[in-house]
Amino acid sequence: MSLRKILTQGDPALTKQCRPVEKFDQKLHWLLDDLRETLENAGGVGLAAPQIGILRRAVIVMDEEDRMIELVNPVIVSEEGEQEGWEGCLSVPNQYGWVERPNVVTVRAQDRDGRFFEITGEEMVARCFCHELEHLDGHLFVEHADELYTPDEIDAMEGEEEQPEPPKPRPRKTGRRKGKR
Repeated sequence: MSLRKILTQGDPALTKQCRPVEKFDQKLHWLLDDLRETLENAGGVGLAAPQIGILRRAVIVMDEEDRMIELVNPVIVSEEGEQEGWEGCLSVPNQYGWVERPNVVTVRAQDRDGRFFEITGEEMVARCFCHELEHLDGHLFVEHADELYTPDEIDAMEGEEEQPEPPKPRPRKTGRRKGKR
């Protein structure tokens, strides 16, 4: 295993469509192990292969019990409900946006040995599934947020008595992808 550099917004690899994993071999195992080590080191809750410059459909997501879920060639098969909340990304450091996501998401994927499985996540795990799978299609969470805020700006907003709730995003006039997550 080795620690990889996490690419940041502006790197062309983050805007590219990833190719499916076709070989379930030692090279894939190394990639998943590197994703795991890099995520642990960065202190995030999810990481996709393109974030470390590998254009393959593979992600790692932490569940609510801090176990890492490996998803190879993942596809969202169902979504239910809604949730709104702050979202950030290791590829967009120190920037957060108010994002709407489904509350329950089921993903069909393969494990590191090519076996298919389905997994359902709720709340934060559902948010992570959506967020990480979007990376595989060259998208960042910032496409869903009207504004980005630093942690200090969020703390200041949450500390104001006149505005106990974070601001809800206002509708965009252009650029919003409709019907896609």
